[in-house]
Amino acid sequence: MGLAGVGAIAAAAVGALGLYSSFDAVSLAAARWGFSNPHTLPIAIDIAIPVFTLANLLLIRLDMALGWVRFVPWVLTLVTCWLNIAAGNSLSAKVAHGTMPLLWVVFSEIGAHVYAVRIGAAIGRRMEKIRFSRWLLAPAQTFALWRRMTLWEVTSYTRALALERERLLSRADLHERYGVIAWRWRTPRRERVMLRMGQLAPAGADVPTAPEPEQPTQEAPKPPRKRPAKGKPAAPQRTPAELLAEARAITAEWPDAGINAESLRKTLHCGARPARTVRDALLAERADGRALHPVDTPTEGAGAAA
Repeated sequence: MGLAGVGAIAAAAVGALGLYSSFDAVSLAAARWGFSNPHTLPIAIDIAIPVFTLANLLLIRLDMALGWVRFVPWVLTLVTCWLNIAAGNSLSAKVAHGTMPLLWVVFSEIGAHVYAVRIGAAIGRRMEKIRFSRWLLAPAQTFALWRRMTLWEVTSYTRALALERERLLSRADLHERYGVIAWRWRTPRRERVMLRMGQLAPAGADVPTAPEPEQPTQEAPKPPRKRPAKGKPAAPQRTPAELLAEARAITAEWPDAGINAESLRKTLHCGARPARTVRDALLAERADGRALHPVDTPTEGAGAAA
């Protein structure tokens, strides 16, 4: 920032000197050409150059950039350069008078590019604004939403609202499981961190919170879609490894945003806790860059090895 400030001051000084020399030379030439008010010619042209430069920067800031506006200062600069060249008496004077005003448009173009990149207009990273009506109706909640957007680089306002809804549902689920007050210190640390990031998906209201039964030793078949009738033994539960292998095959084409505990719970027909465990494992694998693929059965594995 210090280097940018020094460069801006130096550029303004050089540009001002160029405009001053242009004003003097063009005024004298305009008097020779018969203008009744010779000073109005360089004033009109030289002031129009920074005015159109500021207009270009304003359009960039409002995300309404027009391609042709940036060329208006160039055209005006070429006009004033030509007038300075025509006002010179010798070749050296023509070159000197024509070069000085050219410095202004060069520095203004550099400033416009720096400003455009700074606000994200040139690289598509500009953060969307929150509606003023939301600031007016819920200032504290809106400030918290803006803070999370800034901390986690959520540039889309629509995505930020979706994450906020998911976070509120997740917090309500933690209230039911651990209590309205005690949830802050009874919730596992990992779940608290994921809640702050808005990545903790809420569990369904019909999912029991009791601990999972012990896993049987025999091979576990796929669970039935309907609940077993009373008096019949309950179907054995699948192991986390089997759930993860089935989830790899199902979610191979899913985007990262679609992998959440609620979708996995409904797809795999399992509880909330195994669904969250499978979700964390899948997201960790995608973050590491490993390809997701179904696990081969013993018969298929032997055939592949052969």
